[in-house]
Amino acid sequence: MCRLTIVTTAGRPDEQSLKLAELASQELNAEIISRQKRSVRKLAEIYNANIIVAGKNRFEYYAKGAEAPFFFHPNSAAFRLKRVARGEEEPLLTASAIQKGDTFLDCTLGIGSDSLLAAFAVGETGKVTGLEADKNVAFIVKTGMQTYDTTELPLTGCMRNIEVIHSTALEFLKKQEDASFDIVYMDPMFEEVIEESTNFEALRFAGDHIPLTDEWVKEAKRVAKRRVVLKAHYKSDWFEQYQFQRDGRLTAKFHYGIYIK
Repeated sequence: MCRLTIVTTAGRPDEQSLKLAELASQELNAEIISRQKRSVRKLAEIYNANIIVAGKNRFEYYAKGAEAPFFFHPNSAAFRLKRVARGEEEPLLTASAIQKGDTFLDCTLGIGSDSLLAAFAVGETGKVTGLEADKNVAFIVKTGMQTYDTTELPLTGCMRNIEVIHSTALEFLKKQEDASFDIVYMDPMFEEVIEESTNFEALRFAGDHIPLTDEWVKEAKRVAKRRVVLKAHYKSDWFEQYQFQRDGRLTAKFHYGIYIK
């Protein structure tokens, strides 16, 4: 059963915060609750709910019980894009063999970093679709991509071209025609936690963590025109189980698996 979500504002809301709260309320069909000097933790306890906080220039999502909020920021993708711009190899792009004009389906959008890399690679003639199973996370990332000031990180302007859809991967894939996306990409939450990765803790707590299944992989292979790419912990047996060619790197905690049609 899905937990209730409510919307509130920062402690001292301005006009912009109130407008953002109204937007979140409409998009998520969630009630706006006045802050009244109460902490986010207190509101979560009173209403037994997840909390969306409309701040002055962004949304923050506190899943019930979370100590830190999930919010959109393209920092990690911007760092990777700078490396690509310098001509350095980006493992995701190499594994995907992305070309200008390609269609790329990200089955597990999360914070959107991988989709942003893909959007940069496919260019204006291509298309990237990102699926996110958690409605609140999808809302945070979608609005963030639409409104983030890309002048600060100019290479990230391609985020405007990403279509964010609230859906589980399997639900969406079943509705697609055969070979309808050039590349289908899957990055389920790792079976084993990578201790060094602290950037994703808020998402790990907030998002829906749906394990890989036979049906999911079967549908991904059907919908992909050229290849399916799987990202998983280096200890994972998914690569062998689902017949993906492992693209291993000696120092990496995760590997990419490639299935070429």
